[in-house]
Amino acid sequence: MYDEALADRIRAELSRQIPFTERKMFGGLAFLINGHMACGVVRDELMVRTGPEWYEAALAMPHARPMDFTGRAMRGMVMVGQPAFAGDSLRYWVESAARFAGGLPPKAPGTAGRRRPRL
Repeated sequence: MYDEALADRIRAELSRQIPFTERKMFGGLAFLINGHMACGVVRDELMVRTGPEWYEAALAMPHARPMDFTGRAMRGMVMVGQPAFAGDSLRYWVESAARFAGGLPPKAPGTAGRRRPRL
């Protein structure tokens, strides 16, 4: 389950900026740009892809913590608690995630969300 109202707010923000798709991931809903996950909703939290350059700065912000579904932090991804995206604050997080994901080269059709095999 995920917060549908938050998902609707993210859709509204992204639709003003850039084309996106949606995919159920991580037990929630992810928003993808050019096949790359940008942000999403897990339960009532915002999931944000920061990339390596913005990761530490994002973690220093109130109500942000590492994304750690497996017990191991996923660098470049943060979870953000509700107080940090109340009102217009959501725009900051979504725009930042969209800027990072939108700057990545587009994935080939049909490969979005697939992991590369480990060698």
